[in-house]
Amino acid sequence: MKFGVPLGLVHPGIWRELAVDADRLGFESVWLPEHLVFATDLSTATYPGTEEPGIRPGTPLFDAPAYLCALAAVTGRVRLGTAVYLFGLRHPFVAARAFATLDHVSGGRAIAGVGAGWYEGEWLAAGVDFASRGRRLDEAIAVARRLWTEEAVEHHGDHFDFPEVAFEPKPVQSRLPIVAGGESRAALRRAARLCDGWISMPQTLDRVRPRLELLRALREEAGRADEPFEVTVHAYELSGPDEVAEWERLGVDRLIVRPWRRTREAAGRLAAFAAEYGLDGAAVR
Repeated sequence: MKFGVPLGLVHPGIWRELAVDADRLGFESVWLPEHLVFATDLSTATYPGTEEPGIRPGTPLFDAPAYLCALAAVTGRVRLGTAVYLFGLRHPFVAARAFATLDHVSGGRAIAGVGAGWYEGEWLAAGVDFASRGRRLDEAIAVARRLWTEEAVEHHGDHFDFPEVAFEPKPVQSRLPIVAGGESRAALRRAARLCDGWISMPQTLDRVRPRLELLRALREEAGRADEPFEVTVHAYELSGPDEVAEWERLGVDRLIVRPWRRTREAAGRLAAFAAEYGLDGAAVR
């Protein structure tokens, strides 16, 4: 099992420190969330399934791939991912360039976690049609794949249109992984058909089972059941090391864990988790 660390769940002031610790302790990856902007009008800010606004307009926001480039400079092996980046809110040139740059700066450690998004306010603020977000994301993924692999690319689609261009340098990885976030049928279908993996919201063993079953069915339907595919789950309520085998039996490849409750506890609890779960670098602490 691979273990990831959700940096977005601690104060940004310790992101660097925690990423360095994760790298040293043997965690496989670190992950940053992403939004482009928050509107002060909260009328479109209610997170699906809740009654409270899902955002606070004064929350500091950072360019996630750019910040991960900074973390690449102080780490050596940990992978650097977004959970998740609004790939379709940007032109594919911008999004593809950001992750190609991260892949080069990190020596091939980038993971592009992408999502269609739920928060209408930032799409309205950016002047982009919120209702088209899923279709824009699908098209942007297809365009980025071509930019990352083909010598010259011309594209005339429903949402993006450009003449033949060159895009260099290509990513270090021969296939920079794109993993789709979201738990709707549309999001799972996107993961199954277009992406190299799926990344969940916070889940438990019982809640995640039906989604994984649907994901497997959609991959079979798409003729991709035998292709490489990574399942990543945010699992914040692990009962102990014995539970990991149950996640593995479900076909989960990576768990993003949060063994702390408060920022001030994060470094110590991360080290304790590494020791308890037998991570490679735990003895270094």
